[in-house]
Amino acid sequence: MAQRQRLIVGNWKMHKTTAEARDFVQHLAGLVPKSPSAGVTIILAPPFTALSAVADAIKDLSLELSAQDTHWDDHGAFTGEVSVSMLKDIGCRYVLVGHSERRRLFGERDAMVNKKVIAALRHGLRPILCVGETWEQRSSGQTKQVLTGQLTDALSGVNKDRADDAVIAYEPVWAIGSGHPATVTETLDAHRHIRATVATLWGQEAGERLPILYGGSVTPDNVGAFLAIHEVDGALIGGACLDPVQFAKILAVAQTNAYA
Repeated sequence: MAQRQRLIVGNWKMHKTTAEARDFVQHLAGLVPKSPSAGVTIILAPPFTALSAVADAIKDLSLELSAQDTHWDDHGAFTGEVSVSMLKDIGCRYVLVGHSERRRLFGERDAMVNKKVIAALRHGLRPILCVGETWEQRSSGQTKQVLTGQLTDALSGVNKDRADDAVIAYEPVWAIGSGHPATVTETLDAHRHIRATVATLWGQEAGERLPILYGGSVTPDNVGAFLAIHEVDGALIGGACLDPVQFAKILAVAQTNAYA
């Protein structure tokens, strides 16, 4: 198996003011090792309003910064939107694209997600592409079909040479915030299918190198089980990342399970 990067991403969603964001980073800094394992990349994804504050707070820490979304154009008459170049200017190195909440609540389609992936790569940011099925789709046996469609459309026009710059996050929509995460078997099956689909699109070598994260009701109590799955390269954390103590516990488990 190809050596892959392990990433733990904390998605704050619409939580934390600028002051609260600074307090979080300061608290977290006292709970994690000054020099975390080289095998684990820790990424914080605060809301747009807190990005600058977090970028400043983590400048001397082994933490990376991600935005939660972006627009695909560099500039223009798009009230309320933020471009990739703006995010890069702040200090972001990653950006979430295609999160299920963006798809479900704000009507994002795969064609829009594709534009965002391409824009992120064009500016040197690593897109964390989120894919996943609803409970209705899983119940009707459409999981693999949904994942294939989302991946094929979102990665359309992306050269396989950019595979090392991309990250995939499998987030079953029915598991997010439900307290009922996917089982080990469900997670393994989905990750294997995602990797096989990417291999079909970009070749076997690229498919093996691509980091694939799991997201959906991840907690300090269950993250170890997910990270023990050989196809899972990290986690996209929601609610459990808002408390620095809980997030630090997750990071401690990830450090223990870091790739050699």
